[in-house]
Amino acid sequence: MANIIGAAVLLLVGPAWHTQDPQPFRISVNVDLVVLNLSVRDRNGQFAAGLLEKNFDVFEDGVRQTIRLFRDEDIPVTVGLVVDHSGSMRHKLAEVVAAARTFVQASSAEDEMFVVNFSDQVTLGLPPNIRFTNRVDELARAIANTPAAGMTSLYDSLLVARAGLENGSREKKVLLVVSDGGDNASKHRLSEVLKLTQKSKALIYTIGLFDADDPDRNPGVLRRLADSTGGEAYFPGRTQEVITICERIARDIRHQYTIGYVSAKATAPGTYRAIQVLARGAANRKLSVRTRPGYVTGEEPK
Repeated sequence: MANIIGAAVLLLVGPAWHTQDPQPFRISVNVDLVVLNLSVRDRNGQFAAGLLEKNFDVFEDGVRQTIRLFRDEDIPVTVGLVVDHSGSMRHKLAEVVAAARTFVQASSAEDEMFVVNFSDQVTLGLPPNIRFTNRVDELARAIANTPAAGMTSLYDSLLVARAGLENGSREKKVLLVVSDGGDNASKHRLSEVLKLTQKSKALIYTIGLFDADDPDRNPGVLRRLADSTGGEAYFPGRTQEVITICERIARDIRHQYTIGYVSAKATAPGTYRAIQVLARGAANRKLSVRTRPGYVTGEEPK
């Protein structure tokens, strides 16, 4: 039976993470509950506020599901800021640091964040004695203090970041990735990362920063990472636009509905289930819903 809300993954790459004491704001639910974070917008692209459980229909493999959990509230988040520090980013880091400041300032004071920097190697940006923080200056330094040079190990960095998320105390998990999408130095493959995202409920937002003549750019990878989790991919025309984009992402994270259901169909672990969520507003108007397209069933981790 699926265990989306409690999935934990043991990753033997990158820096070590340690467990920490439980914190407040955790959603207490049955371990078989499939939990979805939903971004819902009207025809004008604005957040559709004030919806109730009855406004939603959830389908798994085409079969309607009974909603067991419904939340419409701003809950704290564990966020991993994953930042490309390869040589191509050297002249863009100042804007990225400014954008990170904007993101933190627009986020909840109850959020906890960490930084993963990557080039040839993957490193944690915060000092060893600080695993998570919501302090703007600490997070900005965690990005700015690492020089941009060398090649790109995007896939390895995402595996390290996922391990970091699992050690966070907040039930809702998010990765914000800033990169050109290319990878020429990882030991792991994109298929491994995508397999992991299908077993997790973490959202991935990506921001593609690259020049038109950048041979390593790969916007398709950034789109696949975002789409596979219910996040969103952004490709600013100018580096300066990343600040506005980060503010929008922070706002999107804070304005989401949470829905949970227990699958009406029992299958063996490792089975992919397709998900569709429909929403209706006033006068039965159809709304746009963004969430993960599916998940892979798994067993309770040991």
